[in-house]
Amino acid sequence: MIGPEPPGRTVDAGGVSYHVITLGNTGPPTVFLHGGGPGCTAWTDFGAVAPLFAADRTCHLVDLLQYGKSEKCTIRGPMWDFHARTISDLQKALGVARADFVCNSWGGSIALNLAAKYPGRVRSLVVTGSMPIFRGPLAPLPEGGRRGRRARDAYFGNEGPTRAKMHALMAALEWYDADAIPDETVTRRYEQSIDPGEMSLAARSDSPRGDWQDLTTELGLIRCPVLFAWGMYDDFLTPDYPLMLASMIEHGQVYVMDKTSHHLQEERPQHFHSVVAGFLNQSDRPGVTDAT
Repeated sequence: MIGPEPPGRTVDAGGVSYHVITLGNTGPPTVFLHGGGPGCTAWTDFGAVAPLFAADRTCHLVDLLQYGKSEKCTIRGPMWDFHARTISDLQKALGVARADFVCNSWGGSIALNLAAKYPGRVRSLVVTGSMPIFRGPLAPLPEGGRRGRRARDAYFGNEGPTRAKMHALMAALEWYDADAIPDETVTRRYEQSIDPGEMSLAARSDSPRGDWQDLTTELGLIRCPVLFAWGMYDDFLTPDYPLMLASMIEHGQVYVMDKTSHHLQEERPQHFHSVVAGFLNQSDRPGVTDAT
């Protein structure tokens, strides 16, 4: 369960506007990047767990471009490159040279590319449910890696978004126990999904989200520690997928959480915090030190 959304601020990052909520004012800077489902924001994805981290960290909860209160700009060219560049610019605007990152799904792919292209920006990285490459270790990905895009098209298609469709999407793809989905979260997600800017992007026939990128090469460039924290029953990518990703990264590791699906940080926030905080608080950090 999450409380009321705290006030945030608009931050210019190299010509695009991000909405950022900051919690806590002591301890290591930690950036939270949310997933790409309809109506997702930093607060809907991390509102249940970020206050736990804010007890001893400075937490920046970022609405990604095209989501929440951030700018609904058109993204051109390789999508993950665009996002990595603007997140790097956002860190500069926030005065955060280097940060830990905690990311879900869409946000995780952004942060992995950031760690590869701007290595000085990322101290360590936690990724849940992301799909940075287009193949599985043993077989093709479910629905050719298009399950999320098809679910999004179905949600915005036909009669358009409804609260019932939002609950059905979350129950089918994001939560292990559909009965545990908070009504308030469904309502928040639904109301955000019908924001005129998000509806306009969904209705466009071109590709306003940018060109898809496979990050196979980039994974081999990452030198910071990466924890792939995965739901045992993730409906997009089963636990063999993050094991493959971890083997492609110099300091990659995997934690699989029982009785969770795609949004484990919401489903079991206390458990998620205990695992992730332990990883982030390790003192022996390999990797670069200067922001680039």
